[in-house]
Amino acid sequence: MRYGSIYLVVRDFEKSLDFYEKILDMKVSASNDTRFAVFNSSGLNICLMNGYYDNYHKDRIKTKGEYYPEYDDMSIIADSENSRKIFINLGVADLKAEYERIEELGIASDLTPIRYIEVFSPYWYFTFKDPDGNPIEITGGYSE
Repeated sequence: MRYGSIYLVVRDFEKSLDFYEKILDMKVSASNDTRFAVFNSSGLNICLMNGYYDNYHKDRIKTKGEYYPEYDDMSIIADSENSRKIFINLGVADLKAEYERIEELGIASDLTPIRYIEVFSPYWYFTFKDPDGNPIEITGGYSE
């Protein structure tokens, strides 16, 4: 088995695309029209799936096999409440500089201050949410 990607089903594709281009500081690596976009960072793919594309473009969709709404109806998934059970964790060398960059972008909702936790090993981090409420945690080097 090989790792493929993690993809987020999003409500506003263009807004999310803009958000992730800014947060990741990179352009989309590949896309399929406005249905799907891939951000490839050293083989780790974070992708965006437009939750409404399939419903708006039914003429472009071909399927075989049984339809399972809980997996296949992206509109229902996009409209679902976000439980925040999956965190996107990103690492940087300079946490303070990254915090300032994210703050300056002005697109991160619920941005926390830089915090510290130590359980088995210590680390510094801050968190915020993307346009769909997905939590993002940034960790990295920091000194008080």
